[in-house]
Amino acid sequence: GVFLRLVAGMIAADMAPVPLLATLKHPLAAGGMNPGRFRRRVRQFEIGVLRGPRPASGFAGLAAAAAASDGAGELGPWIAALAGLADPFAALLSRPAQKLPLQVEAHVRLAEALAASEDNTGAERLWAGEAGEALAAFVAELVESGSVLDDVDGARYASLFDELLAGRVVRPRFGTHPRLAILGPLEARLQRYDVMILGGLNEGTWPADPAADPWLSRPMRADFGLPSPERRIGQSAHDFSQAFCADTVYLTRAARVEGAPAVPSRWLTRLEYLTGGPDSGSPLSGRVAARATWLDWHRALDQPQAGTDVLRGPVRPAPAPPVEARPSRLSVTQIETWMRDPYAIYARHVLDLRALNDIDAAPDAADYGERIHDVLDDFVRAHDIGTLPADALERLLTLGEERLADLRARPAVWAFWRPRFGRVARWFVGHEGARRGQLAQAVAEVTGKLTIEAAGRPFTVTARADRVDRLADGTLAIIDYKTGAPPTKKEVEAGFAPQLPLEAAIARAGGFEGVAPAEVSALEYWRLNGGEPAGRATPAGDDPAALADQALLGLVRLVTRFADPATGYESRPRPDMAPKYSDYEHLARVLEWSAGGGDGNGDGGGDGA
Repeated sequence: GVFLRLVAGMIAADMAPVPLLATLKHPLAAGGMNPGRFRRRVRQFEIGVLRGPRPASGFAGLAAAAAASDGAGELGPWIAALAGLADPFAALLSRPAQKLPLQVEAHVRLAEALAASEDNTGAERLWAGEAGEALAAFVAELVESGSVLDDVDGARYASLFDELLAGRVVRPRFGTHPRLAILGPLEARLQRYDVMILGGLNEGTWPADPAADPWLSRPMRADFGLPSPERRIGQSAHDFSQAFCADTVYLTRAARVEGAPAVPSRWLTRLEYLTGGPDSGSPLSGRVAARATWLDWHRALDQPQAGTDVLRGPVRPAPAPPVEARPSRLSVTQIETWMRDPYAIYARHVLDLRALNDIDAAPDAADYGERIHDVLDDFVRAHDIGTLPADALERLLTLGEERLADLRARPAVWAFWRPRFGRVARWFVGHEGARRGQLAQAVAEVTGKLTIEAAGRPFTVTARADRVDRLADGTLAIIDYKTGAPPTKKEVEAGFAPQLPLEAAIARAGGFEGVAPAEVSALEYWRLNGGEPAGRATPAGDDPAALADQALLGLVRLVTRFADPATGYESRPRPDMAPKYSDYEHLARVLEWSAGGGDGNGDGGGDGA
């Protein structure tokens, strides 16, 4: 039943990533292949095509996205085969209205085709077992009686199928535990068991709240001879007292229901009052003594006691890999990460772990920032020297329209970002035009590197500068575009934002391609968020030369420290300087050791930076 619902939802959503993967990852899905090999192909398809922004709709969009991926040779024929199976049902649902039996038959044919494997037909796998028999009976009834309905719009078929299937229940005829029974109150009253577990003892569940009658008041119900709404509370009390008379009784309830605190049942509250709790010395306290023990066991699962050999309290991780496994080449942005969260460098460069993109990811601020960078880089390359042309703004806006054109498929995103880019473009052209008289050259998106010697081994720091300008006096100005908040001067001077100072050191040493070595006289962040104001240029510090010297000295100290085998890659050694976001927070179990009562120190030694 779940599989048929997923198949219908996949077609109704026009092969959107999440419904598509939900269907293809179902245990019944095999697509005519060995199930294990089919699932490996689905994982390859997910990582190569569906991670990141959503492809164009339909199998044609999926095929186009697969053609641009690394596994195009294998995924192309596989997607074409899936499209051949799904096309008849998709074509039927694309029509405005059809008879329900026709839609059901096409639906079932697709489900059988997807369920087929190398060794079994789709019918053999789909209709087997108790659930398969119940589903077959439902489909037969639907085909037989569906003709009495009016024609069904294809866009509504999946919802209609869900509603019609919702009332079907499959009860296993065998295979249940011979000594365990899950009963309702009436069934439990008619039988006797050695051990009774009374669950859901919350007010509103046991007893249930009396239902409000919108038609009959209490006097009217009495006049008609109908029972009062409270009669069911009395029945619940009777059911509870009967079940409570078993030899061994366990009373359970949920402390929270759907995230909100729950009120214990009145029967439970009265028993608590009568016994005084397990430690009260009451004659009945022994009957509730198990509660305290079980709760202690439950808490012990989440709070293992420190001092044991195997289970220790949650601690801040600080792994110390061998020196030869440690990175000897990092970018300037990763140097900042190294200082703020060494564990992230360990996870990325020692364990070689990379975070996967989200499935069906919406273009976010990072994506917007990349696009803005690309547009401005292209514009600066086209106008690297001399004054800007009279139509510079129109050229920049046209370039931006081309770069953001694919966002037109997302009206909400397009409506939000397009006007922001327009404001950024106006600010940029105005600010750039005012600076052009001081510029001799403007180089955009330039790569560079610098190798230093520390602890007897070479270490290379790389950079990709957004912009390096040669000023009229022969000095250099390095600019970093920011669509978010730039680092503060305090962070730069403290060494926790070393990107621009290290880029200044690289430029001073002639490490940037096509940029002759020279002193750096300006380090600036240009914030381009399109808000109010649309842009702002702020200096990273007052003395670029001193910042570059300080950054190089700090880098040597950092490399030297981590060349010591005893220095561990600690997670967030300075919580006040921790990065706002990290792909490795969950891997480092930050929430556990920061709030779990751990001592905050790992075994690797050192504070990481």
